[in-house]
Amino acid sequence: MSAKALARTDAAAAILLLIWAGMVLGFAFMVAPLLFSILPSRDLAGLVAGRVVARLDLAAWVVFGAAIVLVQGARWMMEFQEAEAFGPLRLWGAAALLALLMCFTSAFIVSPRLHTLRDRMGSVEAVAKDQPDRIAYAKAHGISRQLMGLRLLLALALAASVAALPRPKPE
Repeated sequence: MSAKALARTDAAAAILLLIWAGMVLGFAFMVAPLLFSILPSRDLAGLVAGRVVARLDLAAWVVFGAAIVLVQGARWMMEFQEAEAFGPLRLWGAAALLALLMCFTSAFIVSPRLHTLRDRMGSVEAVAKDQPDRIAYAKAHGISRQLMGLRLLLALALAASVAALPRPKPE
């Protein structure tokens, strides 16, 4: 693989990360507020928003996984060796793996908890705010938002830093 091909795979990884980040920003600042302002009930808006978040979670798995394969896989195929033990390439990979860990947490721990609580309560609007299930739902919802925000920041940081990753010197 040539240095030019490596630059292309790095650019493809950055583009994928930026597309996903744009989808999250579009949902957070355009779609979600619109859902909660137009739909007749907050429960229905929350249900639709939850489905969108599930699809964003699935897209995050694909994007972060593909970015790792594009960036690390291309260098592995070139048999590229980083000089430092904890250089930028390893730190980039660790950050991408952290994003995948957040995807796992969101998809298999937090989202199922939200669904269980919502099913148990029926209507979130109808339950008093001091009821234990409603409090647990609010906490899980906050964790879900924080995980999405952290993954958004990681996606932007990974996309921005991919250009600074080491490449083999031309021979």
